[in-house]
Amino acid sequence: MSDDWRRSDSRGYQQSADNPTPDHSSQDRWTQGPDVAAYKDEAATVGAAGDDAETLRERQRLAQVEMMDRWIGGVLTEQRRTRRWKLFFRFMTLFLILAFVATVVYNAFWATTGDASTLQRHLGIVDVNGVIASDAPANAERIIQGLNRAWESDNVEAVVLHIDSPGGSPVQSQRIYAEIMRLREQGDKPILAVIEDIGASGAYYIASAADEIIASPASLVGSIGVIYAGFGFQDAISQIGVERRVLTAGENKAFLDPFQPLDEEAQVFWQSVLTQTHQQFMDDVRAGRGDRLSDQPDIFSGLIWSGEQALELGLVDQLASLEEVARDQVGEASWEDYTPRLDPFDRLTRRFTQVAAEVLGFKAPNSPLRYQAQ
Repeated sequence: MSDDWRRSDSRGYQQSADNPTPDHSSQDRWTQGPDVAAYKDEAATVGAAGDDAETLRERQRLAQVEMMDRWIGGVLTEQRRTRRWKLFFRFMTLFLILAFVATVVYNAFWATTGDASTLQRHLGIVDVNGVIASDAPANAERIIQGLNRAWESDNVEAVVLHIDSPGGSPVQSQRIYAEIMRLREQGDKPILAVIEDIGASGAYYIASAADEIIASPASLVGSIGVIYAGFGFQDAISQIGVERRVLTAGENKAFLDPFQPLDEEAQVFWQSVLTQTHQQFMDDVRAGRGDRLSDQPDIFSGLIWSGEQALELGLVDQLASLEEVARDQVGEASWEDYTPRLDPFDRLTRRFTQVAAEVLGFKAPNSPLRYQAQ
């Protein structure tokens, strides 16, 4: 036979012809480890001189029972220790989850911004961020609520409209403009408009009601105009062989249907609507800005200007940042946000409703007219 021939004994240990010693490299530490061997040695030495064979066997049996008790006790101790750590980490995880949920719920429903009890004099900030629309965060109801909260706080030195918006709905913009003018006429404290990246179209409409407009040199300001944009698909629909079926009561009810040609009479009518809305825009800007506006006719052409250009045209009063405005008004960069918090559940429900309406084809814009930079 070969020299490296191996055989396995009844316990699974491998032996070779040259080395009959069992291979204990894979021994079980619970039944064959050094601790167990020590107990076996201890059991083997149990006894006294003169003990007969029966007494010696009984002593060895008792020693083995004691050894087994120790082993079981160690296993149970280890299991209890493991269970304690598992329970500890489970409780810690549950505590962190509950703390997170409690923080979210508190911030959503009970925490307020712009605490009127703040003793330090500060600016009262109201954010106008994003597109101005009834179904957007920058809607008239929310902004007007923030304006009144800041206005009524005794520790607000000046109310600041913090604007970063391309504009949006004419109606929403007009509502905010009217409220600012109402507060401005009371004269208790200044209302300032601070434009960040962009304050155009409907956002500038709002800003023009403020006592002063402040912008950065690179801000985009202006775009005083009204826009309607659509498409005409009447040729495309005829080429693919689709018949458009629209039933109306009123001969002009579907005059903006993109699958029908826009005739000259409808175009003239729609242009008159745009012109009248633009005139409202210009009149309100003139009422808010007064003699500070330049006589340059391009101001109302829909062009958009940089902050430096807007200063020369009288569209803004100074070039500065929010921090500089705060230091000028209260001596340090101190302000509080008075913009009402958004209800996360309401936002989720509203967004779901909008998506569902668009998928089902029921979505219609609030108004086809926009005070919005393109």
